[in-house]
Amino acid sequence: MNLRDIKKDIQYVISAFIDDCTLFLNLNPGKNADEITGLIDKAVDLYNELRDKVVSAPKEGVKAYFSQVNKELLEKTDALYDELSAAVKKGLGK
Repeated sequence: MNLRDIKKDIQYVISAFIDDCTLFLNLNPGKNADEITGLIDKAVDLYNELRDKVVSAPKEGVKAYFSQVNKELLEKTDALYDELSAAVKKGLGK
């Protein structure tokens, strides 16, 4: 994995999550808007955190470092999706 690929992965995964949040907000105006907006803020913070890690990557062991960042991206995004799922169920009264 190289710098360009990891940057693209971070952009794609976080953007997809934010798109899902925005879709829910647009289809269900007023339902858990504050909670969903908070999740979007968390996603943006995660994006910034991971991009900072990628930019400050060590000169040696880059592949292993980027693999760890990618793993962190997937784990933290999965946790955000779990929170989104709970918020959607709560907002729809399920």
